[in-house]
Amino acid sequence: MVRTKLIGALLLGCALPLGAQQRSGTHAETLAPAVPPVPLLREQARMRNAWLRERLDTLVPRLMRERGVDMWVLVAREYLEDPVVATMLDAEIFHARRRTILVFHDPGGGRPVERLTVSRYGLGGLFEPAWTPEKQPDQWKRLGELVAARDPRRIAVNVSAATAFADGLTHSQHEELMAALPAAYRGRVVPADALAIGWLETRIPAEMAAYPRIVRTAHAIIGEALSNKVVTPGRTTAADVVWWMRERVAALGLTVWFQPSLHIFRQGAAVELQGDEVIRPGDMLWTDFGIMHMGLATDTQHLAYVLRPGERDAPAGLRAGLAANNRVQDALTSSFRTGLSGNDILLAARAKAVAQGLNPTIYSHPIGYHGHGAGAAIGFWDDQRPSERGAHKLRPNTAWSIELSQTQAVPEWGEQSVQFRTEEDAFFDGRAVRYLDGRQTSFHLIRSAGN
Repeated sequence: MVRTKLIGALLLGCALPLGAQQRSGTHAETLAPAVPPVPLLREQARMRNAWLRERLDTLVPRLMRERGVDMWVLVAREYLEDPVVATMLDAEIFHARRRTILVFHDPGGGRPVERLTVSRYGLGGLFEPAWTPEKQPDQWKRLGELVAARDPRRIAVNVSAATAFADGLTHSQHEELMAALPAAYRGRVVPADALAIGWLETRIPAEMAAYPRIVRTAHAIIGEALSNKVVTPGRTTAADVVWWMRERVAALGLTVWFQPSLHIFRQGAAVELQGDEVIRPGDMLWTDFGIMHMGLATDTQHLAYVLRPGERDAPAGLRAGLAANNRVQDALTSSFRTGLSGNDILLAARAKAVAQGLNPTIYSHPIGYHGHGAGAAIGFWDDQRPSERGAHKLRPNTAWSIELSQTQAVPEWGEQSVQFRTEEDAFFDGRAVRYLDGRQTSFHLIRSAGN
């Protein structure tokens, strides 16, 4: 019990300050931050359930009233979760049960929004059970009765051609839902795009108190992986590092949401090397790595350099490339404004970067419940033009992966063109963007024999 309370206090009360610089060493090696303690599962569940209750109490009413929706109906079947429903289940309920139907109803007049579930269960006490099969055996008919009794003007459902995050209602469930509604209400059904995206993209203060430590965990694992603890130049392969990261995450009781990457940039090599390629002195390493912890995702790309015998730091040309990448980051984060679209931010950031003589590619995205989260997309690695996917407007209290690259020649490598790719997680509070656990401003350094 003492350990549980201590870990909870560390996670909630002692979160690292937003914007704190990641610790980095000079000369021989980078000093990686330590992996923070991982709370016991019981403590994690308590905290996540508290977050969920606060989100349901505060965020859902605000979103519904902003959009003029007085009823939101969500339907999911076991093992075929709606992306939104999956985030509304408490920490002890892993999936929808048979068929789970959630109903939010705003009665108006400033009264609380009702939270009902058309099932036998109360879903952790967060939703009131509204179906007794012994009285009404048909689950769909019971939903129809609830709708008719409340007489909503607009009924939002998760059907969307624009985003998967608001498209969780399957075809068969949509057909059954429409058939269950009294005829007078079928014309009142509207897409729930804005509700679903708003729910998924918005972070509450309690989540943001914990998020920096979650990102610190990812940074610490990367720091270990890109060090002599894991890498022995001339022997360790790129694949060895990738699978070490997978094992490290599993040992901590966490998960990755995609297979980590480790690529080798080598002087004279026409392409990036990976897989069974052995890491050598003089290589620049790039990793892409993301974990899930406390229901929240991280997404990070960092760079490392393998010192040649006698070297104390990466060559000046490589350091200049990372510094230029940081300036692209600044161009992007300074362009965030509430109400601008992802496309607007992309164009503004690129203009700032190009005006400095930089060669940027910007492909940033929201993060939170999902690694590639709901909300505005800011460019794509293979398309720097405005697109429909970038039309969503920026909202405050959203978390972001600031993902981008800067390409430039490296004099020490015979003017070889190198793409410097980084990704750091950050928070936009409506006024400014702040990194959750700092950002990389110097290389992780790996020693070779002779250093």
